[in-house]
Amino acid sequence: MKQDIKVPAVGESITEATIGSWTKKTGDFVKRNEVLMLLETDKASVEVVAENDGVITLLPGSEAGAIVKIGATVAILDTDAKPTTTTAAPTTTPNATSSAAVAAPGATSAVQHLSPAVQRIVTENQVNTAQVTGTGKDGRLTKGDVLNAPSGVPATTSAATTATAAKAAPAVVPISTGPSKQGDKKLVPMTTIRKKIAEKLKEAQNSAALLTTFNEIDMTKVLEIRAKYKDKFKEKYGLNLGFNGFFVKASVEALKTFPAVNAWVSGADIEYHNYYNIGIAVSTERGLMVPNIKDADTLTLAGVEVAVRDLAAKGRDGKITPNDLGGGTFSITNGGVFGSLLSTPILNAPQSAILGLHKIQDRPMAINGKVEIRPMMYVALTYDHRIIDGKEAVSFLVKIKELVEDPERLLLEV
Repeated sequence: MKQDIKVPAVGESITEATIGSWTKKTGDFVKRNEVLMLLETDKASVEVVAENDGVITLLPGSEAGAIVKIGATVAILDTDAKPTTTTAAPTTTPNATSSAAVAAPGATSAVQHLSPAVQRIVTENQVNTAQVTGTGKDGRLTKGDVLNAPSGVPATTSAATTATAAKAAPAVVPISTGPSKQGDKKLVPMTTIRKKIAEKLKEAQNSAALLTTFNEIDMTKVLEIRAKYKDKFKEKYGLNLGFNGFFVKASVEALKTFPAVNAWVSGADIEYHNYYNIGIAVSTERGLMVPNIKDADTLTLAGVEVAVRDLAAKGRDGKITPNDLGGGTFSITNGGVFGSLLSTPILNAPQSAILGLHKIQDRPMAINGKVEIRPMMYVALTYDHRIIDGKEAVSFLVKIKELVEDPERLLLEV
């Protein structure tokens, strides 16, 4: 019996998706619950699996990169067909080695589950994935793995040949500029999610009256708490004690004090929210995503850390869902993990404020009339001046500063 493989519904208001990649090709035998393809929407990635065993046939217009409508048939599964077996002819070429034989541990899994972004780099740079060790989850290849890999290198290289070439190389190599690369360019279509990111960021700039205020936080006490309890925390919860918990808990308390920061403009009205869904910006291979910690006010500091870890893992694995991305009322982004010392974040529309965290850096500070070296972090709050006044924004950031500098208050909620 032949079954249609259709594009599934992946969320409200989503009418089309982009086929990110196929894990199977026409004529392949697939098993039930095996992943067939990865769909990209403007919100998340969705894996489509086989409902039965059978042989798959991809339909025209369903190649990787094609935009398809929800409900459209993209392939046919013949459940009556049986898998075919073939025996590979032995090779007689000296020194020839199959890519499977030289694959590093974990490489097989990575080759079978390349993300669209990694697949593009592999194709463009002609990277031999069999010679690249995956550092991602379950041995998967990441963008960094393939970007650092040599391009178009043969599967094996004779050590003797390399040594001979090095010995024969002249001591002085004449400088050659080579042919000009002026005009050498390529056009790469934007992915669906990249288009959505661009659309939302431009929407924030066009509709909101953006303004940013800054402050700095002495991270001494937070670092002391982390150093004192990090081992016990990891033993109990299985993860490192980070900074996210402190800033999420401080943000919730500040939002309770200044409710306008947790609201947004809705037509001619201001929509206030009596719940606290805190978005955490996550950098993924497909772009920046901001999944939300729902009801963050009900979580302990440890609960926040666990939630952030789970969202980050889902982002890396392409498992973030539209439900994870929807419903946020306030966002936090941490450019400090990439070394940023100071920046002005852009709102995550329709939200009215976003908190930017940055790199912790030792700086000389005047403490009780004396100069001391303290670990300091610049923080920034970008806000919509249409509903948040400067006094509220500055006071909100000062509240966060006070709470983080005196973290015991977070535990006592005072």
